[in-house]
Amino acid sequence: MEIIDYVLFGAYMLCVLGVGLYFYNKNKTADDYYVGGRSISSTHVGLSVVATDVGGGFSIGLGGVGYLMGLSGSWLLFTGLVGAWMAAVFIIPHVKGMDMQEGMLTYPDFLRKRFGGKVALLAALISGIGYMGFTGAQAVAGATLASATIFPKSLLGPEPLQFSLYVIGLFTVLYTVIGGLKAVIHTDSIQWAVLLFGLIFLGIPFAIQHIGGWNVLLESLPEEMWTLNNVRPHGWTTFANWMITIIPIWLIGMTLYQRIYACKDVKEAKRAWYIAGLFEYPIMAFAGVFLGMCARVMYPEFIDNSELGLPTLIAEALPVGITGIVIAAYFSAIMSTADSCLMAASGNFVNDIIQRYFMKKASHQTIVRVSQVATLVIGVGAIVIAGQFDAVLEGMLYAYGFMVGGLFIPTLGAFFWRQASRWGAFLGMLAGGLVTITLYIMDKNDQLTGSLQWFGDTNLDLSIFGILASAMFFVAFSYIMPDPRDGPPVMEDQPEPQEVTE
Repeated sequence: MEIIDYVLFGAYMLCVLGVGLYFYNKNKTADDYYVGGRSISSTHVGLSVVATDVGGGFSIGLGGVGYLMGLSGSWLLFTGLVGAWMAAVFIIPHVKGMDMQEGMLTYPDFLRKRFGGKVALLAALISGIGYMGFTGAQAVAGATLASATIFPKSLLGPEPLQFSLYVIGLFTVLYTVIGGLKAVIHTDSIQWAVLLFGLIFLGIPFAIQHIGGWNVLLESLPEEMWTLNNVRPHGWTTFANWMITIIPIWLIGMTLYQRIYACKDVKEAKRAWYIAGLFEYPIMAFAGVFLGMCARVMYPEFIDNSELGLPTLIAEALPVGITGIVIAAYFSAIMSTADSCLMAASGNFVNDIIQRYFMKKASHQTIVRVSQVATLVIGVGAIVIAGQFDAVLEGMLYAYGFMVGGLFIPTLGAFFWRQASRWGAFLGMLAGGLVTITLYIMDKNDQLTGSLQWFGDTNLDLSIFGILASAMFFVAFSYIMPDPRDGPPVMEDQPEPQEVTE
């Protein structure tokens, strides 16, 4: 990077920090800090949803799968289109309808209405810990990009990734602590516009030019990389793993519930989710993998660490001035997800645990300040967790898997199964979360070799076994330990709210 690139990048980062400072004194209540006052437009929310979902992890990770698979890597974000539109049709009418009557702040608030306090507390712990891990994955994405592009090698020392991790991570935490969800959603809209402009109108054209033109690109890549059936390394199993581990997050994602609550009514929330789905696939999906394909042509030596190809392309192939803008675009994606995940984890720990059990009579201003301190502590913890991930996409899928294994089946039951009981939900969450994380740890330590052979050579993601365990416990104990007749209401009993009209 040249001086002009550093100036452009620095100016952008200061602008983002300025937005956070602008909203610092505008957060008067927990509603302001966590759900933006429940009055944000569907366009802002929709762009924030896609910016949050397609963050640094997917941006860098998408370049990595494009490097390995070509256009077939775009199926990774097809999950976003399916998840967003399914949520708009089946989930938002129930959740936003209940929110308009109850004034909820978090995903566990919804479960509290259906299953009671113990289930909500366990869900808050699983969700909060999971989002800390996912925030860590975003920190790794930022560090990977920064160590390859921004910091002069003389500053990095013997541990370049660690140095970048601390610098980028702390900046993101500071901005998130200051701003609250209003700042997060408004800056997400800006960040998404910067990302699309940087990728489509700057990154792709200049990458093709640096390669030597379109014909050189076509001739340099294997034919299968231009198809949609080159999903690697395990074909349909890899695709199934993406679908099973990622789509359910649209049902249980705290970041998404906060944005549902931030909309003023059901119609606006559904519109926001339709916008988000289209931006994920095909727009971002193909732009991201295509840049990864360009990196494959220019830097074939990264075949064993494909996620380094895209940052290297940005650092070395783009002209002076353009480099700073494109790097800012990728950091936009990273920050838009990291800040949302920090807000989600903070909401879980503050609203669902600290305030509910230890600070019931605290003033609004006290809760806002406690929320900011909690966000700071969680952010620092996420940076520490980030050092344990071997790769960006691995860290993301581990965090997804942990939450999905524990929360997906009981939440699905809360919406669609009248016989679901609070004890079934509690034990289903506990079993699914523990099985998933135990299998991940055993696999990382090579303790599962040969133990799953009876499933055949399917290479299914381990979170699937957590989901199965959760389903078995959830169904069994819902029948063995049913709720009393005066227990929590089921979703079908919720009256339809009147939508707000202007």
